[in-house]
Amino acid sequence: MGKCFALGRLTGLTNIEAKTTPITRIHLVDCFLCFHVSTILSTMALKAIEWLDDRLRILDQSKLPWEQSFVDLASYQDVALAIKEMRIRGAPAIGVAAAYGIALGAQDIKTADEDNFLNQLNQVMQTLATTRPTAVNLFQAINRMKKVTAIGSNIPEIKEALIGRAKQIHQEEIEATRLLSQRGAKLVKDGFTILTHCNAGSLATAGYGTALGVIKIAKEQGKRLSVIATETRPLLQGARLTTWELKQEGIPVTLITDSMAGYFMYQKKVDCVIVGADRIAANGDVANKIGTYDLAVLAKENDIPFYVAAPTTTIDLSLSSGAEIPIEERDPDEVTHIQGTPIAPKGINVANPAFDVTPHNYITAIITERGIIEEPYQKELIKIAT
Repeated sequence: MGKCFALGRLTGLTNIEAKTTPITRIHLVDCFLCFHVSTILSTMALKAIEWLDDRLRILDQSKLPWEQSFVDLASYQDVALAIKEMRIRGAPAIGVAAAYGIALGAQDIKTADEDNFLNQLNQVMQTLATTRPTAVNLFQAINRMKKVTAIGSNIPEIKEALIGRAKQIHQEEIEATRLLSQRGAKLVKDGFTILTHCNAGSLATAGYGTALGVIKIAKEQGKRLSVIATETRPLLQGARLTTWELKQEGIPVTLITDSMAGYFMYQKKVDCVIVGADRIAANGDVANKIGTYDLAVLAKENDIPFYVAAPTTTIDLSLSSGAEIPIEERDPDEVTHIQGTPIAPKGINVANPAFDVTPHNYITAIITERGIIEEPYQKELIKIAT
């Protein structure tokens, strides 16, 4: 085994922490030190997000499944960039990362004046709030961190309290996803084939997973099952991440293109659909990765249960319906290129909404850590989210 050195930012090269990890090489990318791992022991649990006292370590999801690269983020700017570039992705994981980013930003503020400190901290929070507009977990985490500023009586206490709150948010997501997965597994029968979209596993949640967590628990219960994973254009989270996670768990998975889902449903080869969520409005409308609405319509047409698995941190009672959910529009290059290779004529007009909204009447049930709810969603969501 070789040694892996976590150097953080280039300005902190004297602070070296050695960690034993199988690696092939180390090189610098955009002021990050990445650890390119050629082999990971099957017994080693990969952590999508890990706090290391003075920095945040993430598994760079943009490089999976070809490279298992760990990146150290030593500032809130690093965290914000990682979220924007989808090195960190998935609503719960974005919230956790943002909380740690705020804690990092606070540590770097050098002032003895509390008002000045709070003003600078607010700028840190504003920067992180602009990274991804759709995932409500991001804003819930920021609001929770903001409330911490009233806890400490001085700047050092506030800084320490911010780290503590970020760790608490992280631990709560781990516990919530584990519990909702246990609840959701009750809906999966022995012999089921489950269709899922995008990636809603450990990578997306910094915990056990939502849609994939349900599937993993069902397998642990001894149920025989298999999964159909859509590739999830344009960034192929299903092809790259979901299939990779399921292979790690030894769960049979078949990869299909997004446009094949209707064929498999019509052929009676799908027993249920389980997806995650980035925001759930008060009436039960759900924003999730673009293409989710298509699957919900197809599932209803073919009498297939359509389940949404999400922690209560994904519920946004301030929005009456999905029509109010902001939809992120991403770079056209994500559509015109695949892994940097152009696939469309140069200069072509492109639309690239990252999410769509599935109306609540297409959803069979919403699985949360506090219970599985069905219509009337508004009444039940208010009950579990307040």
